[in-house]
Amino acid sequence: MENSKAVTRGFLAAIGLGLLLVSPAAFAYLDPSTGSMVVSAIVGIFASIALAVKTYWYKIKGFFRRDSKQDSTSEETPD
Repeated sequence: MENSKAVTRGFLAAIGLGLLLVSPAAFAYLDPSTGSMVVSAIVGIFASIALAVKTYWYKIKGFFRRDSKQDSTSEETPD
């Protein structure tokens, strides 16, 4: 069953790659503002990725960080 899924995925990937390679040339007018739009989209994507990584990094780091108050009280026992 899994072998047939792998074959199907490979077949679909080959068809997709083939369609991308044989696509006709697009003769379109790209005005000067298109470049700045592409640059701003790329900057926005990188900013979004950086913010997501920062947010989840601090959540993961906070999850694994020990609470210093619990450690100090558990080590000191009253005599």
